[in-house]
Amino acid sequence: TVLHETISTRPQPLPARYFDTKTTEPISFFLSGLEELLSWQPDPNDEFNVSTVPLAKRQPPLHTKRPRTLVCHDMRGGYLEDRFIQGSATRNPYVFYHWRYIDIFVYFSHHTVTIPPVCWTNAAHRNGVPMLGEGRASCRTGHIQDGGKLCEAFVASGEEAYSPVSQQLARIAQHYRFDGWLINIENPLSAAAVQNLPHFLRHLTAQVHHAVPGGLVIWYDSVLQNGSLTWQNELNRQNSVFFDACDGLFTNYNWKEEHLERTRRMAGPRHADVYVGVDVFARGDVIGGGLDTYKSLRLIRQHSLSAAIFAPGWVYEHLGEENFLHNENKFWALLAEYLNTHSICTLPLATSFSLGAGTSRFLDGKEEESGPWYNLSAQEIQPLYPEHEGWLSTSCCLQDAWCGGSSLKVHGKIPPGEDHVATREHPLWGTGQMPAPPKLFLTLLYKLEGPHAEELSVALELTTWDSSTCHADVTSLPGED
Repeated sequence: TVLHETISTRPQPLPARYFDTKTTEPISFFLSGLEELLSWQPDPNDEFNVSTVPLAKRQPPLHTKRPRTLVCHDMRGGYLEDRFIQGSATRNPYVFYHWRYIDIFVYFSHHTVTIPPVCWTNAAHRNGVPMLGEGRASCRTGHIQDGGKLCEAFVASGEEAYSPVSQQLARIAQHYRFDGWLINIENPLSAAAVQNLPHFLRHLTAQVHHAVPGGLVIWYDSVLQNGSLTWQNELNRQNSVFFDACDGLFTNYNWKEEHLERTRRMAGPRHADVYVGVDVFARGDVIGGGLDTYKSLRLIRQHSLSAAIFAPGWVYEHLGEENFLHNENKFWALLAEYLNTHSICTLPLATSFSLGAGTSRFLDGKEEESGPWYNLSAQEIQPLYPEHEGWLSTSCCLQDAWCGGSSLKVHGKIPPGEDHVATREHPLWGTGQMPAPPKLFLTLLYKLEGPHAEELSVALELTTWDSSTCHADVTSLPGED
């Protein structure tokens, strides 16, 4: 017996999907067609793409009868600076931090299988929000395999063909630890394909539920039960067969009030599972987009339906990068009346309010490194940022921080003669749904600034349902400001 061993002195390159060709840094990625999907296998070279943050518990929970809010992130095709797993030195990046207002987040792109960048999954999970990827087949874009051929290849041929697809999608969600899929098929289907489509959706939903605790599959309003591509802007008898086969329907955006009325009647007790689409870019004939998006939300809530806010990155893309945080808070403040808020409901809980971006990096209140950085995996639990809160208001401060890149700033003018002013500086338990232990230890790190800072004192205030309000003086630690 002759044994041969081949030793190569040349490095063995990783597949290009795992790293950026310009910087060689590891990146999150998508799958471009059916062949890539079916051949996908877990790879040790891709472990950095697996979310490390479990989905936090929050109140109210997702599965209640109250209307929900889904956000669908669509920005310039996706996989921009957010694709860098270890972060990037991006100046003025887009960040999303209004997690307390929403129930579900979808990372949307124009590829066959959109695997959410791991930084988005980490940030969403830390704030208790499920993260969905997107499975797509479309005849409206040249970026992916022809949608009609793709669908015919795996749906028209029956269970033997669609079962491996649904199993792979469930395995991918389980492996990367995100929470399910938005299924978006925007091309006409043959009679055979559309007949099998509800069976595929039902099989996929069952697979995702089995593989991912609390997993979700949502269908986008596009194809009808006869196979034609006709967006309905509502739930009706032409598309209800798909709604019945999964966890929810995401409607198209060009609806009027009569569409909402019919949808509410058709949905019956599942009215919260219908997510009425709202395009913030206001493309087509819509009720309101941009800073008038609240007009659409108001009408949707009048009919007790859920909402799907599409492309809220409009604030960043349309109003500019320089004043983004101010404009973003204004946009969400206009919607706040029509959004349910949520609270993390487990202890221990700690946050320094970092956005996962900044102009410097701070540790223990000291600047460690100067220069822009961006990494949503480093984003911490976020509070509400109400536009007005009496004499005081809260905002994000990028100039100073305890840890990370930003802190929570409370600012305003206290009128003369007022000796006590309260602000919800840490508004994380607003629902009162967190069980309090017999003893609760609270700490607050703060810095006083301003012309009259030496005249101010700070105290913590805690209110529970079954006891009176508790007050505690805040004292400085030795050697601390």
